[in-house]
Amino acid sequence: MDGHVRRLLNRVAIALAAVATAALMHLFRHSSTSCFTSSPAYSSLSLAPFPRTSCDAASRRVVDPDLRLAKLRSTPRWRRHNAVLSASVVEPLRRLHLLGNSSRVLCLAAGAGQAVDALRVAGVGDVTGVDLVDFPPLVRRADPHNLPFFDDAFDLVLSDDPAALTGALFPSRFAAEIERTVRRGGAIALAVDRHINLSIVATLFKKSRVVDVRNTTLNVSSASIVILSTNAERH
Repeated sequence: MDGHVRRLLNRVAIALAAVATAALMHLFRHSSTSCFTSSPAYSSLSLAPFPRTSCDAASRRVVDPDLRLAKLRSTPRWRRHNAVLSASVVEPLRRLHLLGNSSRVLCLAAGAGQAVDALRVAGVGDVTGVDLVDFPPLVRRADPHNLPFFDDAFDLVLSDDPAALTGALFPSRFAAEIERTVRRGGAIALAVDRHINLSIVATLFKKSRVVDVRNTTLNVSSASIVILSTNAERH
């Protein structure tokens, strides 16, 4: 009797396993046909947060960085920002002989790369953009408190984000890293909130002096562009 029961249970287990396998295969085929296509354009998924379902994952496409940049450049906001940077930063730096087409420029807190783009449009060829989050093709990832560049690597360091300095975890370290990477005789151009006391900004930069300040509006925010010359003795 016991042997008969065991054989019956074995048969039931085998049957249940076969049913479960068939159900899984059906679900797999169903999700494949309803969520994915054979087009190469949909063969890659972005590095978005982990999706909850396969269909959710399939809807997240990788956007080509160059196409994304072209779309951003076509927006009125991008064009307005570039025009402001040209008038408030690029031209004053040129008049002060602190920027030329051959200058090596570092853009800090570069965001999507508007300052990088504005400088390149103005004819500056060697421009590097960095931020805490990369944004290809114009901006790569770097910590402003520990920049991955040699001393005196740049002729100019620029930040068009008014919150870059005041929002830094260690503003004094932020300023020191900027001065470390700028050659003697180079320049620093920073956007700061207009309500910030500029004497405080000046005291953070131990090896530079303020040579120009002008008020402007960046992305509907009132800001001051502070230009410093790094002409003090190095220690």
